[in-house]
Amino acid sequence: MGLNDDEVAFYDALAANASAVRELGDETLKKIAQELADKVRQSATIDWAVRSTVRDAMKVMVKRLLRKYKYPPDQQAAAVELVIQQAEVLSAEWAEGRAWPPPSSGTATRSYPLPC
Repeated sequence: MGLNDDEVAFYDALAANASAVRELGDETLKKIAQELADKVRQSATIDWAVRSTVRDAMKVMVKRLLRKYKYPPDQQAAAVELVIQQAEVLSAEWAEGRAWPPPSSGTATRSYPLPC
């Protein structure tokens, strides 16, 4: 797929919307996932998930990015929530010292489960 593990997590969240896959296609969703992983990594702080102002700013960033790529509005709110949930999972791993960026093999070796 050409995405690292973190990018795959965001790709999976975005691709959960069938109309997004149909309207945007795989390559655009990959670009969004890559940009999301980069921006979330740069924006995440240790306590961002518990501080509402930081969390709200993260949501605004995600919404702007989805609008930039014309992500279908029918499921945009759900996509934002999934992306934020994935960011929470990933930021916990980043806080535990997982290397960034992960070693690149050209393909992702695992995917993170979508939060329930």
